[in-house]
Amino acid sequence: MKTFKNPILPGFYPDPSICRVDEDYYLVTSTFEYFPGVPIFHSRDLVNWRQIGHVLDRPSQLNLDFTPCSKGIYAPTIRYHNGLFYMITTFVVSQTGERRNFYVTATDPAGDWSDPIWLDHAPGIDPSLFFDQDGKVYYTGNRVPPEGQDHPKHNQIWLQELDLESQKLVGPVYGLWDGALKNAHAQEAPHLYKINDYYYLMIAEGGTGFTHAVTIARSKSVTGPYESAKINPILTHRHLGRNHPIVNVGHADLVQTQNGDWWMVCLASRPYGGYYRNLGRESFLVPVSWEEGWPVVNPSKGVIETEMPFPNLPEHRWPKQPSCDHFEGQTLAQQWNFIRTPRGQFWSLTEKPGCLRLKAKKTMLSDVDNPAFIGRRQQHFNFDARTKMKFTPEQHTAAGIVLLQSNQYHFRFEYAQVDQQKLLKLVKREDGEEQVVASVNLNSAELYLKVEARKQAYSFAFAVESEQWQYLVKDIDGTILSTDKADGFVGAYMGLYISGNGHDSDSFADFDWFEYNGWD
Repeated sequence: MKTFKNPILPGFYPDPSICRVDEDYYLVTSTFEYFPGVPIFHSRDLVNWRQIGHVLDRPSQLNLDFTPCSKGIYAPTIRYHNGLFYMITTFVVSQTGERRNFYVTATDPAGDWSDPIWLDHAPGIDPSLFFDQDGKVYYTGNRVPPEGQDHPKHNQIWLQELDLESQKLVGPVYGLWDGALKNAHAQEAPHLYKINDYYYLMIAEGGTGFTHAVTIARSKSVTGPYESAKINPILTHRHLGRNHPIVNVGHADLVQTQNGDWWMVCLASRPYGGYYRNLGRESFLVPVSWEEGWPVVNPSKGVIETEMPFPNLPEHRWPKQPSCDHFEGQTLAQQWNFIRTPRGQFWSLTEKPGCLRLKAKKTMLSDVDNPAFIGRRQQHFNFDARTKMKFTPEQHTAAGIVLLQSNQYHFRFEYAQVDQQKLLKLVKREDGEEQVVASVNLNSAELYLKVEARKQAYSFAFAVESEQWQYLVKDIDGTILSTDKADGFVGAYMGLYISGNGHDSDSFADFDWFEYNGWD
């Protein structure tokens, strides 16, 4: 029997939403404070995915200035109707949780997408759109129940019609469902579907951590009342314990193939080295069947497995992406992201062709701002990442490789000038406190830097001559790169970085290439 391996998108790709157009499938995920926002992927078989762009790739679409870590873009939904793609999402603006919901549209999912259409009087997070057969369009989201909360984080799913012509919510507001479970909390991620004679409302409950779950209800009317499935939750792993290889399963979306089969995408995490989830929340795929009008997830098993039967679709693989980026294009490859909306001309692929040039900014990685950093996700338990850097440090400046969970939790493997000495050092920042773990005096305009991860053991090596590696630090504990220590909702990143550490500087660093090889 042909099988596939979960997750279908390894690394920090949470809150997947999916739609099908004929024989093509499109999927989007959350991005929080990273720019560009909302990567979009294309597949022909539900298993093999290639990124075709980002939905929010222009500063006019996404102003993330001073957005705190793990705020920003939450839980997008993608839908297709009458030749137009829609992506709707929440922008959590500030630390205090101000939330604004908007949607964008495109005729081509690879872009360009429109500027945001902001929706007034749309409280809550995780909005979704539903296109009914009578031509009406409905918005669903979550909110505090009008009569008040019975317990902390008690939410209600609500619905209102969206007038696409005026681009406004119109008509009465309907409270649909408070969830399936007694004292359930964090009811969110609502998706509506019309299947045969019923409207189905699928949501997430229990928070996005260990107690995450997927539940469902149905009604003959889109406005309710909704009947909760007696088999709820239809998917969860919380009963399997924290030592299970796949945990915190939830936040799902359904899709029907052109062959009539049903599948579910959802988020989950793979802890390792204890209950630590450096890779963040990833995207998984699981089959669904229907019994007596209700969905059964992975029949006879009821859980997500690492290896599962391949969908009844022709396998369609995409060309494998190279492990090494030589920075030879005119634009950055799609795996790279900035922290918040990039401000200023701090990077270039043309000033020194064949190199990525990063120019020092005052901003430090510890600031809630836009540092001179480009990064990509850690996607495997084990990896080797390395680069060749040309950089002459001056007073206050530092450049190198960063392993990042947040501004308060990260490692900086950086070459710097300290009191007239040039030092290569490993700085560990945990809960806002910094420690120089190790350092060595060096004086070289070219350096090779390498990071190795063997699960939670991270090692940092350097070389002045190619492949002549020396370890600065071996097997340091990497669990600060997990939200289980750092809090928040994102996974670990690694990237290239330069900073004037609070000072203006004309310094720059040229990175010849960056190579990443990972395995589980």
